[in-house]
Amino acid sequence: MSAPSMSSTGQAPALAGVFVQRFSSTPRGARLARRLVLHRLDSWGVPHGSEASDTAALLVAELAANAVTHGRVPGRDFEVAAELRGRTLRIEVSDTRGELRPSAPGMPRAPMPLLAETGRGMLLVEALADRWDVLDRVPVGKAVVAELELPY
Repeated sequence: MSAPSMSSTGQAPALAGVFVQRFSSTPRGARLARRLVLHRLDSWGVPHGSEASDTAALLVAELAANAVTHGRVPGRDFEVAAELRGRTLRIEVSDTRGELRPSAPGMPRAPMPLLAETGRGMLLVEALADRWDVLDRVPVGKAVVAELELPY
Protein backbone atom coordinates (compact mmCIF):
# COMPACT_ATOMS: atom_id res chain seq x y z
CA MET A 1 0.00 0.00 0.00
CA SER A 2 1.31 3.44 -0.78
CA ALA A 3 1.47 6.29 1.72
CA PRO A 4 -0.95 9.21 1.59
CA SER A 5 0.09 12.48 0.04
CA MET A 6 1.68 15.03 2.33
CA SER A 7 -0.10 18.22 3.33
CA SER A 8 1.36 21.67 2.72
CA THR A 9 3.06 21.42 6.13
CA GLY A 10 5.01 18.34 5.01
CA GLN A 11 3.21 16.01 7.42
CA ALA A 12 0.78 13.20 6.69
CA PRO A 13 -2.84 14.35 7.05
CA ALA A 14 -4.66 13.70 10.31
CA LEU A 15 -6.08 10.21 10.33
CA ALA A 16 -9.45 10.21 11.97
CA GLY A 17 -12.89 9.95 10.51
CA VAL A 18 -16.18 8.14 10.38
CA PHE A 19 -18.53 7.62 7.44
CA VAL A 20 -21.89 5.86 7.78
CA GLN A 21 -24.55 5.68 5.06
CA ARG A 22 -27.49 3.49 4.12
CA PHE A 23 -27.97 2.42 0.51
CA SER A 24 -30.75 0.76 -1.46
CA SER A 25 -30.26 -2.99 -1.81
CA THR A 26 -29.61 -2.76 -5.54
CA PRO A 27 -26.51 -3.02 -7.73
CA ARG A 28 -26.70 0.77 -8.11
CA GLY A 29 -26.65 1.14 -4.31
CA ALA A 30 -23.56 -1.10 -4.12
CA ARG A 31 -21.73 1.00 -6.76
CA LEU A 32 -22.66 4.22 -4.97
CA ALA A 33 -21.39 2.82 -1.67
CA ARG A 34 -17.99 2.08 -3.20
CA ARG A 35 -17.73 5.50 -4.82
CA LEU A 36 -18.70 7.42 -1.68
CA VAL A 37 -16.31 5.47 0.55
CA LEU A 38 -13.45 6.16 -1.89
CA HIS A 39 -14.35 9.85 -1.95
CA ARG A 40 -14.32 9.95 1.85
CA LEU A 41 -11.01 8.10 2.05
CA ASP A 42 -9.49 10.65 -0.32
CA SER A 43 -10.69 13.47 1.94
CA TRP A 44 -9.04 11.65 4.88
CA GLY A 45 -5.69 11.57 3.09
CA VAL A 46 -5.85 8.14 1.45
CA PRO A 47 -5.46 9.24 -2.19
CA HIS A 48 -7.67 7.85 -4.91
CA GLY A 49 -5.67 5.36 -6.96
CA SER A 50 -3.27 4.45 -4.14
CA GLU A 51 -2.87 0.80 -3.23
CA ALA A 52 -4.77 1.37 0.04
CA SER A 53 -7.63 3.08 -1.80
CA ASP A 54 -7.78 0.34 -4.44
CA THR A 55 -7.82 -2.39 -1.79
CA ALA A 56 -10.57 -0.60 0.13
CA ALA A 57 -12.53 -0.25 -3.13
CA LEU A 58 -12.38 -4.00 -3.73
CA LEU A 59 -13.44 -4.76 -0.16
CA VAL A 60 -16.39 -2.36 -0.23
CA ALA A 61 -17.44 -3.56 -3.69
CA GLU A 62 -17.41 -7.22 -2.64
CA LEU A 63 -19.12 -6.73 0.72
CA ALA A 64 -21.77 -4.42 -0.75
CA ALA A 65 -22.41 -6.83 -3.64
CA ASN A 66 -22.85 -9.64 -1.11
CA ALA A 67 -25.28 -7.54 0.93
CA VAL A 68 -27.32 -6.81 -2.21
CA THR A 69 -27.20 -10.38 -3.54
CA HIS A 70 -27.40 -12.52 -0.41
CA GLY A 71 -28.57 -10.17 2.35
CA ARG A 72 -31.39 -8.40 0.56
CA VAL A 73 -34.75 -8.20 2.27
CA PRO A 74 -37.39 -6.39 0.17
CA GLY A 75 -37.90 -2.87 1.42
CA ARG A 76 -34.74 -2.89 3.55
CA ASP A 77 -31.48 -1.07 2.87
CA PHE A 78 -27.93 -2.12 3.63
CA GLU A 79 -25.50 0.06 5.56
CA VAL A 80 -21.83 0.82 4.99
CA ALA A 81 -19.58 2.27 7.67
CA ALA A 82 -15.95 3.23 7.21
CA GLU A 83 -13.84 4.37 10.12
CA LEU A 84 -10.24 5.45 10.21
CA ARG A 85 -8.60 4.93 13.63
CA GLY A 86 -4.94 5.75 13.51
CA ARG A 87 -3.52 3.45 10.84
CA THR A 88 -6.49 1.07 10.83
CA LEU A 89 -9.27 1.40 8.26
CA ARG A 90 -12.38 -0.48 9.37
CA ILE A 91 -15.05 -1.23 6.76
CA GLU A 92 -18.38 -2.64 7.92
CA VAL A 93 -21.27 -3.65 5.67
CA SER A 94 -24.46 -4.74 7.37
CA ASP A 95 -27.79 -6.06 6.15
CA THR A 96 -30.97 -7.32 7.77
CA ARG A 97 -30.71 -10.94 6.72
CA GLY A 98 -28.99 -12.75 9.55
CA GLU A 99 -29.66 -16.36 8.56
CA LEU A 100 -27.43 -16.27 5.45
CA ARG A 101 -23.89 -15.80 6.69
CA PRO A 102 -20.49 -16.37 5.16
CA SER A 103 -18.25 -18.85 6.92
CA ALA A 104 -16.25 -17.25 9.71
CA PRO A 105 -12.58 -16.48 9.07
CA GLY A 106 -10.43 -19.59 9.03
CA MET A 107 -13.40 -21.96 8.76
CA PRO A 108 -13.32 -24.52 5.94
CA ARG A 109 -15.45 -23.72 2.91
CA ALA A 110 -17.16 -26.21 0.64
CA PRO A 111 -15.23 -26.63 -2.61
CA MET A 112 -16.71 -24.75 -5.56
CA PRO A 113 -17.27 -26.34 -8.94
CA LEU A 114 -14.45 -25.44 -11.30
CA LEU A 115 -16.62 -23.31 -13.59
CA ALA A 116 -18.84 -21.76 -10.90
CA GLU A 117 -19.50 -18.06 -11.51
CA THR A 118 -20.10 -17.21 -7.84
CA GLY A 119 -18.74 -18.14 -4.44
CA ARG A 120 -15.28 -16.59 -4.45
CA GLY A 121 -16.05 -13.20 -2.95
CA MET A 122 -15.21 -13.97 0.65
CA LEU A 123 -11.98 -15.62 -0.49
CA LEU A 124 -11.11 -12.24 -1.98
CA VAL A 125 -12.00 -10.49 1.30
CA GLU A 126 -9.88 -12.97 3.23
CA ALA A 127 -6.93 -12.39 0.90
CA LEU A 128 -7.13 -8.57 0.95
CA ALA A 129 -8.10 -7.73 4.53
CA ASP A 130 -5.67 -7.90 7.43
CA ARG A 131 -8.59 -9.06 9.59
CA TRP A 132 -12.26 -9.75 8.98
CA ASP A 133 -15.23 -11.20 10.82
CA VAL A 134 -18.99 -11.72 10.70
CA LEU A 135 -20.89 -10.14 13.60
CA ASP A 136 -24.49 -10.14 14.76
CA ARG A 137 -26.31 -6.89 14.05
CA VAL A 138 -28.72 -5.58 16.65
CA PRO A 139 -31.70 -5.83 16.42
CA VAL A 140 -31.59 -8.07 13.34
CA GLY A 141 -29.16 -9.13 10.65
CA LYS A 142 -25.41 -9.40 10.32
CA ALA A 143 -22.42 -7.18 9.73
CA VAL A 144 -19.28 -8.20 7.88
CA VAL A 145 -16.24 -6.24 9.05
CA ALA A 146 -12.91 -6.00 7.25
CA GLU A 147 -9.86 -4.11 8.53
CA LEU A 148 -6.81 -2.83 6.68
CA GLU A 149 -3.62 -1.62 8.27
CA LEU A 150 -2.46 1.44 6.34
CA PRO A 151 1.29 1.85 5.78
CA TYR A 152 1.84 5.18 7.57
